[in-house]
Amino acid sequence: MKDLLEQMSRRVLRHANPKSLDTGIPRLAIGAFRQPEPTMTAIGAGVCLILQGAKQMMVNRKMLRYSAGACFASLIELPTTCCVFEMDGDKPYVGTGLTLDHDLFTSLIADMPAAPQKGELPAFNIGTVSREVLEAWDHLLALLDAPDDIPILAASRERELIYRLLQSPHGPLLRQIAREEGRLTQIRRAIDWMRNHYDESFPIKTVADIAGMSVPSFNRHFRATTSMSPLQYHKTLRLQAARRLLASDVDATRTAYAVGYESTSQFSREYSRLFGHPPKRDASRLRGDLVDVSRIVV
Repeated sequence: MKDLLEQMSRRVLRHANPKSLDTGIPRLAIGAFRQPEPTMTAIGAGVCLILQGAKQMMVNRKMLRYSAGACFASLIELPTTCCVFEMDGDKPYVGTGLTLDHDLFTSLIADMPAAPQKGELPAFNIGTVSREVLEAWDHLLALLDAPDDIPILAASRERELIYRLLQSPHGPLLRQIAREEGRLTQIRRAIDWMRNHYDESFPIKTVADIAGMSVPSFNRHFRATTSMSPLQYHKTLRLQAARRLLASDVDATRTAYAVGYESTSQFSREYSRLFGHPPKRDASRLRGDLVDVSRIVV
């Protein structure tokens, strides 16, 4: 499969934009990073395939690392505290990602033979992809070289790729996206609330009610799904928002209040604990060195 990965890498390198991950193909992202820079990221719901190099992500205290030919799939947004792109010698990191389209997955799963439902699964995983998945992904990437064909062919090629992904070891996880009920759906409802209210206080009983669970059950299932507690998740969302504000030249005091802190000293302590530097010291480094690739799926 090395030949196919190299071919796909060359396609991406011809079209990668250092200022944007988006492409003219709906939901498809591409990226090439030539410096192993730490980044600010929130991993969106989607699948990411590494074509060259490797990537490390820290989710709470769990380090995830995967390299060329491996695919990361997630059904929820995962706030990460650090993401490092590793180059392959003097070759840049190259990746591509696809944001999940709920309606497309649901319609395709309805047309496929039913699969036995497994027990509760995590909301993300990493696995090596098959040649069939790579070929389908390359068919979609090939439209970057023929932009006039995108309106006509992109939908069918995206459907082909999703079909191959559903046949892959990622299939059981990805099939959960079509379920109307279940633990993952309940947790996603809570996460949607948390993302929209990160700058407010965190009433655990209210959020558990939104998920339709008791507080102990909610805490247990949330941790199983995201690898962190609800409070840690909410706090990470809040501090990531603060980091983006600091990177855009907002001072630390105004940032603390903007993301919902009532105490600047508490903000400084929690920020330092998560990112390793106090807000003011981190601000200049953020503005000079870090690349903000929020919502990244590459």
